[in-house]
Amino acid sequence: MNYILSDGDYRKAMLPFTFTRPVAEIRIGILTLREKWEKWLQTQVSFRTEDYLSKKFPLVTADENVVIIGNILPDVPLVEHIKQLGMGQALVYKNEVLAYGTNEPEKPFRLDDYERVEYKSEVFALKNTWDIFSRNGEALEADFELLTKGRKSAPISDTNSLIHPERIFVEEGATVEHSILNATKGSIYIGKNAEIWEGSLIRGGFALCDHAIVKMGGKIYGPTTVGPYGKVCGEINNSVIFGHSSKGHEGYLGNSVLGEWCNIGAASNNSNLKNNYAKVRLWNYDTETFDHTGLQFCGLMMGDHSKTAINTMFNTGTVIGVNSNIYTPGFPRNFIPSFSWGGASGFKEYHPKKASEAAKVMMARRGKEFDEVEESILNKVFELTQKWRKY
Repeated sequence: MNYILSDGDYRKAMLPFTFTRPVAEIRIGILTLREKWEKWLQTQVSFRTEDYLSKKFPLVTADENVVIIGNILPDVPLVEHIKQLGMGQALVYKNEVLAYGTNEPEKPFRLDDYERVEYKSEVFALKNTWDIFSRNGEALEADFELLTKGRKSAPISDTNSLIHPERIFVEEGATVEHSILNATKGSIYIGKNAEIWEGSLIRGGFALCDHAIVKMGGKIYGPTTVGPYGKVCGEINNSVIFGHSSKGHEGYLGNSVLGEWCNIGAASNNSNLKNNYAKVRLWNYDTETFDHTGLQFCGLMMGDHSKTAINTMFNTGTVIGVNSNIYTPGFPRNFIPSFSWGGASGFKEYHPKKASEAAKVMMARRGKEFDEVEESILNKVFELTQKWRKY
């Protein structure tokens, strides 16, 4: 069977992260949603997403296809039901479509055209950006079980202090020295060729993905994920950092999500709790208002390629778009549009040509090419977000 992951109805709710990727390329736990489905289904999947993203994330069709809504996390009963779906059938949970079998995957979906198959088990789905960090612990434990079941951890250096070592798994090539790893509250996964440098304090759940680094003296509270090739230090609490992003110095990051190719300057901090302990509101791109999250702890949401200068401060519940550069003293506004340059004293537009030049240099430092496809995506995001740049 050919499997396709569709953005469904939740792409706008997951902005700014879905400006530059399909919903299923979001990372939560250890793996992205796409990686989870590929491991569960034991096959490659493709995407049904926005046209401007489709060259990087193409759609592959066949005579028979199952389209899965991409914000859903797989588990045993869900995968079993999806594998049994026939053409013309739709798997439905509480009136929300989970997946459907079709001979025409590019055709708009209408539930009335399908035979309904009711799904009775609970479904784990991302419906808001803050779900990425607030439900990261559940996803991390599920991924830990998936990736380590029946396998033996690589040896861990005896220079470390381990608490509940049976819940700590280290892949081949990873190095951990003179650090404390405490898996009492959650599992700890260290990916291939990842590094934890001396003097780090790690409290699970924690995932350090392939080739990522915790620098000397890092203090990390779970459940936290650092994506592939990420680099972190300072104090981090219950956050998800996508691949190739850096928070490489002292400073606090809590209850937050950083996209790819982000950089947090030294001594930068975010607030994750309001002084009056009120529930946090967060910018919603769809409604263009600050929506209730229902959370008392909620920090920073930062889109791909955005960066901060040293000593940058963020208020509780701040949303930053794609390719923004924040500096100057004081707290900037709680919503910073994509391609913004400035800080508390004011912003100006960050021209996409200059933004692309910076992205090209940053990616080259990590051995990645900033090609025409990447540039076209960022140029499209610049167009899509123009209406919010009213300085």
